[in-house]
Amino acid sequence: MTDVILAKKTGNGHLKEKLAHISSEFSYDETAYHLPISYALTGIPVHDRKSATDVYAKTGENPLVASESLLAAETAGTGKEPVPYTGFISDTVIRKLGYSLVDGSILGLALIVGRPPGAGTAAAICRELQEKYMLTFLAGDVISSLSSAGVKLGLDYRLIPLGSRPVHSVHFVDIIARVAMMFGGVSPGDTGRLLSYAAERAKAIVIVFPGLSDEEIAFVDAMRVLGFPLLTLEGYEGGDWTPATPDDVVRTGMELKGIRVTVTAIPIPMGCSPAFEGKSIRKEEMQVEFGGGRSPAFELLRMKNPGEIEDGKVTVVGPEIDTMKEGGAYPLGIVIEVTGKGMKKDYEPVLERRIHNFVNYGEGSWHVAQRDLVWVRISKEAFAKGVKIEHLGKLLASKFRMDFPQLLDAVSVTLITDPEKVLAGKNEAEKIYEERDARIKGMRDNDVDTYYSCTLCQTFAPNHVCVITPERPALCGAISWLDGKIAYEMSPSGANQPVEKGAPVNVQNGEFEGVNRFVKKASHGEIERCSLYSVMEFPMTCCGCFEAIALMLPEVNGIMVVNREYKGMTPSGMTFSTLAGTIGGGAQTPGFAGISKNYILSDRFLQGEGGIERLVWMPSQLKEELKPRLVPLLAAKGHPDLFDKIADEVSAPTIEDLMAFLERVGHPALAMKPLM
Repeated sequence: MTDVILAKKTGNGHLKEKLAHISSEFSYDETAYHLPISYALTGIPVHDRKSATDVYAKTGENPLVASESLLAAETAGTGKEPVPYTGFISDTVIRKLGYSLVDGSILGLALIVGRPPGAGTAAAICRELQEKYMLTFLAGDVISSLSSAGVKLGLDYRLIPLGSRPVHSVHFVDIIARVAMMFGGVSPGDTGRLLSYAAERAKAIVIVFPGLSDEEIAFVDAMRVLGFPLLTLEGYEGGDWTPATPDDVVRTGMELKGIRVTVTAIPIPMGCSPAFEGKSIRKEEMQVEFGGGRSPAFELLRMKNPGEIEDGKVTVVGPEIDTMKEGGAYPLGIVIEVTGKGMKKDYEPVLERRIHNFVNYGEGSWHVAQRDLVWVRISKEAFAKGVKIEHLGKLLASKFRMDFPQLLDAVSVTLITDPEKVLAGKNEAEKIYEERDARIKGMRDNDVDTYYSCTLCQTFAPNHVCVITPERPALCGAISWLDGKIAYEMSPSGANQPVEKGAPVNVQNGEFEGVNRFVKKASHGEIERCSLYSVMEFPMTCCGCFEAIALMLPEVNGIMVVNREYKGMTPSGMTFSTLAGTIGGGAQTPGFAGISKNYILSDRFLQGEGGIERLVWMPSQLKEELKPRLVPLLAAKGHPDLFDKIADEVSAPTIEDLMAFLERVGHPALAMKPLM
């Protein structure tokens, strides 16, 4: 048995010598946080041997700091390891995970390192972590062990293979460091606040198999300072490591971090977990598909009177999957009927959108879009295990009852595959869609006295408050005003609370007395004023989950927008990651604002700065995405040629290029009131 304490004392012996032999400059791509662990602990950007050795000394010869520098230097020389290893995870990916980290579909993070005694042991632990809503990172021999057992790895399955050696676990720690700086408002160099944040808010555990060297043990042991429970399955004694067995290691770790989850098995022949939500089923992998323009399909959730439906009943109307030709496209109607004392008709579309999530929870089922645009696939692998269309119904019925126990008393599901009946049901559903749209179409901020908050992200950004109005969705793009209203009615003590607008302070900027009062209280006194329609004066705080960033460009008297997916440089001289690192974590940063993509299409967009006429630059990808809606909107506002006057990375990659482009096309922002 290796003693952890002795390993800690002796394991750092060669690190200083290794740092002294670094011969070139190094960095990680697609991050605004340099080497994140070193940067978070000291505030020093590490990019060469001198800064690496300085930070190593400053942090008391911390093995995490040394390993981070050595791995970054090694990667700079040899590049990333081949597939399936991910190596360093970019800021963009972490921000995409941000909403999952606060909406409950990811409850915590786990790291598994070491050499399992058998593939079955590691696979069982990983499956339990998936089923219990944990995002799991892997480093070293455990990855090859899982691969040999046929376990699917990757971000889509929430089993992330960081690298071939235990030292690649450093990427697990650098994620925690960046989450603290991105979402938690932790300033680089504030070691005390970082450690406090990691211990109190980062729900992270470490599971250790045998096979580590003394140096690797010391490296893992250093994670204890961040408050991570270290669970040893066998082979290590001493220190504060917690012994566990394969059967109880996940439960023990989650209990130590206060992670609570109640998982009820659904009696279907495939796994069911948010861990499978991000997967794809490619054409060559599918057994059959429904909708997606290849066949008619629709989905509809509607409320019924108590006693009209039988709870848990699943009915298939038409052929089952075992009578369908492999690779074929068939019609499908998904009709869910619900009853409940707390259920209201207004809740129908909100619950209906959960069909997308729940079908994707199935290990072998896949779903995109909504309403009559849905597209569903079932994989060959799932079919081989006995999955049928009926099982999709059982999955949906079970998940709706599990997730909304206070709202729903009964759920029944009808799955229609008969072609004529699908068409008839689709026509009926489309009439209901139109009725719903008519109820909310054209709703304006001036039509209501109450907005809604969202403080989901306070899990990671303690002082951030999102205020949602009919004309300004949540920064993440996932929650509309109606969603907030219904969420409050469904859960009065939840993250979406009513915000009385109150008397106007500045109508143009969207500043109101009631909103200010709410934001001050909900931000724990940190933010006193909030303008809903201005980038320049008291803009809304930012968490880190925003879809895009709007920021001023004083050189051209305009405002640019850059979306999360764009990885290139912007005319501001900063990438999205750098910009996001500047404004995230609950900060209020005049001149910058996190926004949703749909807010660009709102009449309230940039109202405080004079409206959409201020918009001078967007990535071409975002322009094309918005074009079908943005072009007619601009024409209706009397600016039919403005779309072509908005530059992108092709027409204006730099601020100098942008200045010349805007002059050439005569962009209206140049003649507007100065921003500063």
